[in-house]
Amino acid sequence: MLIREEIEQREYDILSPYATHARESKGRAVWEEPCDIRTIFQRDRDRIIHSKSFRRLKNKTQVFLAPEDDHYRTRLTHTLEVSQIARTVSKALALNEDLTEAIALGHDLGHTPYGHSGEKVLDEVLREAGLPGFQHAEQSLRIVDLLERDGRGLNLSYEVRDGILMHGVPTVPETPEGRVVRLCDKIAYINHDIDDAIRAKVLTEEDIPDQYADVLGHSVKIRLNTLVHDLIMNSMDKNDITLSDEVGAAMMGLRAFMFDRVYTSPTVKREEQKAQEMLRVLYGYYLDHLERIPAVYRGLLDKGERKEQVVCDYIAGMTDPYAVQTYEELFVPQGWRESKVY
Repeated sequence: MLIREEIEQREYDILSPYATHARESKGRAVWEEPCDIRTIFQRDRDRIIHSKSFRRLKNKTQVFLAPEDDHYRTRLTHTLEVSQIARTVSKALALNEDLTEAIALGHDLGHTPYGHSGEKVLDEVLREAGLPGFQHAEQSLRIVDLLERDGRGLNLSYEVRDGILMHGVPTVPETPEGRVVRLCDKIAYINHDIDDAIRAKVLTEEDIPDQYADVLGHSVKIRLNTLVHDLIMNSMDKNDITLSDEVGAAMMGLRAFMFDRVYTSPTVKREEQKAQEMLRVLYGYYLDHLERIPAVYRGLLDKGERKEQVVCDYIAGMTDPYAVQTYEELFVPQGWRESKVY
């Protein structure tokens, strides 16, 4: 028996009856010979970790734009925190931890430079062009299906693709592992954004309304512990992934508080208009100079893709510093440097 087959058998012996089993996967869009060591979900996880778009997450904004302090979250550290929390929940519920991890690691690959402010710009320009708009979960799927590996895509399994897409759209993921990631994404960003906001002196712990803190706890650590325990206890032995009514209502109330006090705070958003204008200018430039975008994106034009979508694909893949560097090279006069001949 192959090592992969032994792992798949252990899944059947150990995991919950509600778990998703690797050997029952709906498979890939393009068939591939199975690995002798890794299950289909383990291979998907590894492909995501080794992808260019995953590496770029380290220089993409979470909430605070281009922070100079080393301890603010980036899109990469957010992704890792979601993965850690979701794996903890899946292990406790005897779900498929490999599938959970793959979905968590891939869920935010489609985020733009400068976080949701960048997403807003690309959504607006696509709608102005008569296209459906831009949504980061849909872009994450577009990356793994179409843009990675020089246009070949990662050819991920159906279940991982479903979890990546459905984490950020109204439809609920098909698998319990996908539903775990969807909920743990909220648990992670609400709590680590509070931590960052306190670090930035935008909030203090005392600002958290008592109606939420009394239910969830009076520190980031305690709130995370409360939410994770509640999620596990309320999902145990059920074909459902859910928080209790009281804890779930408190979490969503805290999320609304964060939108009011942090996500729309003038302190947090003071550089946002500059970032948005910069991305709009880059979009307009590349729309007029398609020859300047990489060949992997230009190849989409030959497949019938609209140029507006292709330019957005390119800009969405940029990191924060690369977007600034590109803008400066194109639009900021450079100082004279004398050529030296030796």
